[in-house]
Amino acid sequence: MTTTRLSQWLTRRQPLVLGLFRMVLGLLFASEGAATLFGVLNRKAGPVGDWPFWYAGVIELTCGVLVLLGLATRGAAFLSSGAMAFAYFTEHQPDGVFPLQNGGLAPVLFCWGFLLLVFFGPGALSVAGLLGRENTARPAPSRLAEPSR
Repeated sequence: MTTTRLSQWLTRRQPLVLGLFRMVLGLLFASEGAATLFGVLNRKAGPVGDWPFWYAGVIELTCGVLVLLGLATRGAAFLSSGAMAFAYFTEHQPDGVFPLQNGGLAPVLFCWGFLLLVFFGPGALSVAGLLGRENTARPAPSRLAEPSR
């Protein structure tokens, strides 16, 4: 398989892989919220209304489920990305510059993963796409393709 054919094969599958990425990211984020709110997955539940942790749990569970399903993906991803940036800079960054030093690797990865979804949309396999409510990402034309003659 030539490099051009491999690139075309991968490009055609971008929406599917983006949709799978969205679902995994949403599931992981929702599980963080469920653990915070309900004390599941070996975590103790926080007190109701405790700032900012309880509210973060609500955002994580709600937006995680929306992203998982592909409903209002861009808005939910934008809110999630901002919440994770807030979490990183208020809770982790004061303990060190780098995420590996301060235990903030998960918020950083969530923040950037959700920011990707803000710009690229839900990809394939979204409920909104099935209902025709949201434009799913389509492969961008390759600039590396050979010029037309």
